[in-house]
Amino acid sequence: MTGYHQNKSCVDACLQCAAICNHCASNCLQGDNVEMMARCIQLDMECAAVCYATAQVISIGGQTAKELCRICADICDACADECNKHKNSHCKECAETCRRCAEECRKMAA
Repeated sequence: MTGYHQNKSCVDACLQCAAICNHCASNCLQGDNVEMMARCIQLDMECAAVCYATAQVISIGGQTAKELCRICADICDACADECNKHKNSHCKECAETCRRCAEECRKMAA
């Protein structure tokens, strides 16, 4: 069974993405127009949750790791697309991090 050491790059990408998504959501909540950022915040939180779960399942060599990686790549893409609509630095950082995570997850899911 493969686990953390064999898939470290994907686990690390998922954990980093979850942390940056949480950072983005937190910053969006502190902005002047929270209503305008509602979709971004929702996707940030959803992406972080899926990234954490994916990293955990990969780390233990779980049988659903590949399926979770496909789902994770999809939510990362959706989050990145939304974050790219905003001009602030935390959304741009989040979009870039989500794209890297999606790429790693697609490699894992192949």
